[in-house]
Amino acid sequence: MDRIYVIEDDENIRNLLKVALEGFGYEAECFETAEEGLKRIKETPPDLAIFDWMLPGMDGVSAIRKIRKSEELSALPIILLTAKEREMDKVTGLDGGADDYVVKPFGVLELAARIRGLLRRSGKTDSDEAEMGKLLIKRATREVYFDGHFVKLTLKEFELLWYLWMNRNRVVTREELLDHVWGYEYVGETRTLDMHVRTLRQKLGEEGASYVTTVRGIGYRLVEPEENREG
Repeated sequence: MDRIYVIEDDENIRNLLKVALEGFGYEAECFETAEEGLKRIKETPPDLAIFDWMLPGMDGVSAIRKIRKSEELSALPIILLTAKEREMDKVTGLDGGADDYVVKPFGVLELAARIRGLLRRSGKTDSDEAEMGKLLIKRATREVYFDGHFVKLTLKEFELLWYLWMNRNRVVTREELLDHVWGYEYVGETRTLDMHVRTLRQKLGEEGASYVTTVRGIGYRLVEPEENREG
């Protein structure tokens, strides 16, 4: 599970981001000041950090500059969150070391998309193995197992399952799946995606099929059924 640190002095925004990020399947930790965030980052580096610009004490851009001076942390993906929206402000933030720049007020879906994009580009999500409950996916060998049993998938079925895993716990639209897995935008009434989802579910078996849920009129979501979760 990817770990994300949020450094934001506004308690409401901190709480919103923590709930949203955990809902998208990330592990989230929040800090009120840059100093607290930097200390935690040095102790246990996250997979991605989100810094507010205007913080009490050290500001976000200054904190990002400190991170970029560290050889161990120089490649850490960082998003700068701020109410500053002038072009020159964006240039300052990006030149200061931020990888992306999100202006307040923001939508959590857009922020989540930017996070996924940064993690993909950084290679943080390119682990060889992915697990969710009884489901195990081995990307390097394109092998899939459910409850210890090998599941033989076609290339497209595997790519579909992997993309759902990469975006686990969130609804992925039909258009997005077709664009990323098949390489073209959704047009008309094509049933290509639906047929692949159907065969994927069949191969995963009755219990495994429940991991791939349909959100009517929107798309699909990969989620571990509630009854299989611990606690």
